[in-house]
Amino acid sequence: MKIIFAGTPDFAATALAALLKVHQVVAVLTQPDRPAGRGMQLSASPVKKLALQHGLVVLQPDSLKVLSVQQEIRALEADVMVVAAYGLLLPKAVLDIPRFGCLNIHASLLPRWRGAAPIQRAILAGDARTGITIMQMDAGLDTGDMLLRKPCPVISSDNAQTLQDKLAEQGAGNILEVLHLLENAALLPVAQDNREACYAAKVLKSEAVIDWRQDAVQISRAIRAYNPFPVSQSKWQDKVVKIWEAQVCPDQHGAPGEVLAVGKSGITVACGSAALSLQVLQRPGGKAQAAVQFLQAVPVQPGDYFQVF
Repeated sequence: MKIIFAGTPDFAATALAALLKVHQVVAVLTQPDRPAGRGMQLSASPVKKLALQHGLVVLQPDSLKVLSVQQEIRALEADVMVVAAYGLLLPKAVLDIPRFGCLNIHASLLPRWRGAAPIQRAILAGDARTGITIMQMDAGLDTGDMLLRKPCPVISSDNAQTLQDKLAEQGAGNILEVLHLLENAALLPVAQDNREACYAAKVLKSEAVIDWRQDAVQISRAIRAYNPFPVSQSKWQDKVVKIWEAQVCPDQHGAPGEVLAVGKSGITVACGSAALSLQVLQRPGGKAQAAVQFLQAVPVQPGDYFQVF
């Protein structure tokens, strides 16, 4: 099939790589290059880098509402557009261009977690499973008919990165399955039940500030959900400490934010109920490191407090 692919991050690049092995990708849509790194140099998206390696046409419009951009897409005469974490809204004029419309690889079991951050929201909510939904896109926000819906377990050690990696591989296989069904006119679209819908809002940096008055389990979920971005953080003696990994200590108790114990295995901090053992931390200007190494540079002691709101 002649495919236009629209996507930007690594999650999308995994799907593009799978499509390139089976189908004809006539062009790639991706976000404009953005400043990145310490030097804030313009950096191409993972999808653009992969597309250029394969000599594909790359389009990077700021908006798809511009008539000239729509005409450029129409001229490609694609059978279908495959969309994965693209980052731009597709107006109806674009949705209607390909012969079979636009298919979205969405990282949740719709209608649960429509929106920008389904992976993080699933972890925060303590969902035991999430998954991939391949959806026929319409003008709504992740409201289109479901073409394929397959679950993926969320295990206790999953953070946003590990779960994204699993879902990226699954999504790549799922879109190939749907395209095969599409070619054979064997798709059976299923409408979403809007009564079961919930919204996965974009993750804000402000959410990553730990409130030690919360339950240790909830804080642990947040640490996993915000790894690798924006990374959970708290202040210790006016120093911002990022916390990458932690484990719940159900039998430890104290005042919220109080350091209960310090050792090679971690820094135990009391929460609203139970406590957390902080195992991988990062000081300002430093790298993420195990607690035993972190303590060599940051002299946290029992009886100290991490900042509480």
